[in-house]
Amino acid sequence: MPSALRAWRAARVTPLGELHTPPRMTAALLRLTVQVVLVASLWRGLYAATGTTAGLDREQAVSYAVLAVLATRVRELDQYSGRDSVIQHMHFGTIVYWYLRPLPPQRYYALRALGEQIYGFAWAIVGYAVCVAAGVVQPPKSAAVAGVFMVSLLLGQWVLYYIMLAIDQLCFFTLRNGAAMLILIFAQNLLSGVYAPLWFFPDWFITLSGFLPFQATLSVPLSLYVGRIQLSDAGAQLAIQAAWVVALALLTRLVWRRAARRVISQGG
Repeated sequence: MPSALRAWRAARVTPLGELHTPPRMTAALLRLTVQVVLVASLWRGLYAATGTTAGLDREQAVSYAVLAVLATRVRELDQYSGRDSVIQHMHFGTIVYWYLRPLPPQRYYALRALGEQIYGFAWAIVGYAVCVAAGVVQPPKSAAVAGVFMVSLLLGQWVLYYIMLAIDQLCFFTLRNGAAMLILIFAQNLLSGVYAPLWFFPDWFITLSGFLPFQATLSVPLSLYVGRIQLSDAGAQLAIQAAWVVALALLTRLVWRRAARRVISQGG
């Protein structure tokens, strides 16, 4: 089978599970709509009695919060229902098939994640267009801001891919890791600014997050979009994001090699 065809089939695994299950798509649309409405209402209510807080006005804060909700849709596909998550493969012993396929497991994982992100980006782009048309999200202030935001967003998703890969790789080294994975995912969302912009947290929290890769996934791109980070500082932030991509790529590559030595069939 040509390698391009194998890559295409691997990339569409999880999106096909969504497309062939209309109720899941309907539920995802309803959940996304409710989240956007509630988040926009919440932040407008918080800014009802003040003009500017933490250096941002109401429209900037609402735009950040709504964009954070849309961004989470990029990697929010339901692998668990399709029994396609790494923790499930480890539990049922089917992870061994990743090492028997023509594609190496690390390439299969990367292609599958790429397909998920492309599918998730389609959702996010449609949601973004609707929110901008409805006046919920402000458009970029300039073409330069839009361009830098897109570059930063792509780098952020690249960093997020490696973070999620590292969390999945944890499954190779622990037998009961459901709680640990939930904690790590919560930490990733908290420290990346999904729940609330990082500049609302105490100074020590912001300083701590600066030594971790999480804020490079979402906080930096959205801060560039709303103007919290100026264009003059964008170069340094993009360089930090790129450095995290390189560092995490080297780390996860090493872990892949060690994980292959631990593959055993459990359960199933």
